[in-house]
Amino acid sequence: MRWLYTLGILIYSKIIQLVAPFNEKALKWVQGRKKQSFELPAGAKKSDQWIWFHAASLGEFEQGRPLIESIKTRYPEKKILLTFFSPSGYEVRKNYELADKVVYLPVDTPGNARKLISAFQFEKVFFIKYEFWFNYMHQLYISNIPLYFLSARFRPDQHFFGWYGWWFRKQLTYVNTFFVQDENSAVLLSAISISNFVVTGDTRFDRVYRLSRQQSPLPAIEKFVGDRKVFVIGSSWPADEELLFSLIQQLPENYAVILAPHDISEKHLRTIESLLPVSYVRYSLSDNNHSKVLLIDNIGLLSQLYRFADFAYVGGGFGQNIHNIQEVVAYGCPVIFGPHYKNFTEALDLKELGGAFAVSDGDELSAIVTKLIDDNSFRQNASVICTTYVEGSIGATEKVMDAVFKS
Repeated sequence: MRWLYTLGILIYSKIIQLVAPFNEKALKWVQGRKKQSFELPAGAKKSDQWIWFHAASLGEFEQGRPLIESIKTRYPEKKILLTFFSPSGYEVRKNYELADKVVYLPVDTPGNARKLISAFQFEKVFFIKYEFWFNYMHQLYISNIPLYFLSARFRPDQHFFGWYGWWFRKQLTYVNTFFVQDENSAVLLSAISISNFVVTGDTRFDRVYRLSRQQSPLPAIEKFVGDRKVFVIGSSWPADEELLFSLIQQLPENYAVILAPHDISEKHLRTIESLLPVSYVRYSLSDNNHSKVLLIDNIGLLSQLYRFADFAYVGGGFGQNIHNIQEVVAYGCPVIFGPHYKNFTEALDLKELGGAFAVSDGDELSAIVTKLIDDNSFRQNASVICTTYVEGSIGATEKVMDAVFKS
């Protein structure tokens, strides 16, 4: 069965190579792997103990980041290898200051697994959330290197739990401990006789909670907001914006909108400006605090904007999946999102509790926005639910540290 899995991996890799000349992301995926080497970085010794973190992309990196920071604080002598599957993670974090080496994960073949594992003296390895690379997992197991899954989450539709999943289930036995996000994951693992798990929650909550308490001055935003209430729209895609633009026109006069689209290319910003039915100003030109909409045209500001929000909308839910809502609810901010959210524990939980609201069309969006505006007690109760949920979710990093480094 392993040979069949490896064949599938090789076919997938070949398809990406064929697509690369016509797709920028695929091209970076291919070229990045060709250019890299696994030589130890300057100043490192063969005897150094390495801890390897692997993340699919940027979101998974943010789940691993609190643990990396904690390890480097307590054990500064330990070396960190950080690998990414996707260019969207690697390109942003290739110069991450706490990692001693950052590279793409080589294609998951037995040969590549042996080559990578022999190049470093690994003490421990952390794969984050869904990163099941079975040749690497097998090679780590036979090399007697502890492997942990961080902020893992399991779903009933994964191949581990199907009638055909016997080989995939066997691969899970190569893992020392699964640090899972929720009880549902624990129940699923127990059902297939996997007992080496600990329910810790999501490590990313530790970081977003800490950042929400470290507020930098944002005078341009404060000037724009003034004494108005605020609706923040974060990481919006065209499908989200199509519903939101007509809604913005209906907001009360005492409401301002901060709009931070996912795509801040000049082309998309101009498209937004042509469609907005109200007055607007770009953040880079924000000397007009009388506009209805502040259009964010830079990267890196969004997580700080939610502190101004009375409620927020997070995009992506009318596409493949919503963007992360943890940064929103860390400020006790009620959040709205589209129908594709079920891969996120916090979205499921908060929708059930009443701190988050899923909508499937413009009418549902208009109804919940109206209620959040008109019913202060409803909005405040949703805010309390978010705050309580976040405060009950922090501490996952310390649980992992205790289990892995103090055992």
